[in-house]
Amino acid sequence: MTERREWSIAVHGGSGSMPKERLAGREQAFHDALGRAVTLGAEMLRGGASSLDTVEAVVRLLEDDPLFNAGKGAVFTHEGTIELDAAIMEGKTLECGAVAGIRTVKNPVTLARRVMERTPHVFLAGDGAEAFAREVGVDIVDPSYFRTQERWEELQRELRRESTNAVSLPTPEMGTVGAVALDREGNLAAATSTGGRTNKRFGRIGDVPVIGAGTYANNRTCAVSATGKGEEMIRHFAAANVSARIEHGGRSLAQAVGEVVREVLAPGDGGLIAVGPDGVAVLEFNTEGMFRGAADSSGRFETGIR
Repeated sequence: MTERREWSIAVHGGSGSMPKERLAGREQAFHDALGRAVTLGAEMLRGGASSLDTVEAVVRLLEDDPLFNAGKGAVFTHEGTIELDAAIMEGKTLECGAVAGIRTVKNPVTLARRVMERTPHVFLAGDGAEAFAREVGVDIVDPSYFRTQERWEELQRELRRESTNAVSLPTPEMGTVGAVALDREGNLAAATSTGGRTNKRFGRIGDVPVIGAGTYANNRTCAVSATGKGEEMIRHFAAANVSARIEHGGRSLAQAVGEVVREVLAPGDGGLIAVGPDGVAVLEFNTEGMFRGAADSSGRFETGIR
């Protein structure tokens, strides 16, 4: 039997195809960014922080990094705007919060936590979520804060393809950041944040803020954060699917994650990070790569891309 870890943290920064132009000369930058996120989580958990505080802080760090499609590095919609989604959940009580269609909140994951803690609701969207953000005093920024030249150029390429009906490869699915953690008290938590998909239209919302699809935590089973094709994660209830296989099917965490990634989802759909009550973390994907990292009290510390 595997010895229980006192604490554990796993992070991801999106999964999908790995275009050479996106990674050229920057692989070390991605490793460094993931390493900073893992280090922050490890230091907090080692010092006795709760898993909930930890996943929020780690996702905030990733939201502030323009390398990733969340917060500062978010992709553009068809109309040239930014729309952000996030969710957070803690495993002890199953309390959770989610927001979608956010345009002015610097760190959507923190707003999701405010929804969880300061309202009787789970999910707020659009103008109502923005109004709530102003009411509870989270950091508000001008929408121009989120603009990066790289993401703007990605949108222009997509628009040109549309206008010429050009045949092209699908837009890379690297649209999420997330964290899962186990703390010293034995509590699990998960948080996920995203800018969605380049050139998305009609207020499209993916799996990230859908509790059970992109984000889930339950002390009895696991904490999970998903990344990849949001529609497929929703259709297959990917995050909660892992939990159900453990609770009702007697699977180990590794078995449950493996079954969902390899048998339920189709090749190229994405990946999952998960941690169980024993602190064992599993990071698995069926795409070309997944930006990821993990650490625990046994001495594990790693980051990976491909």
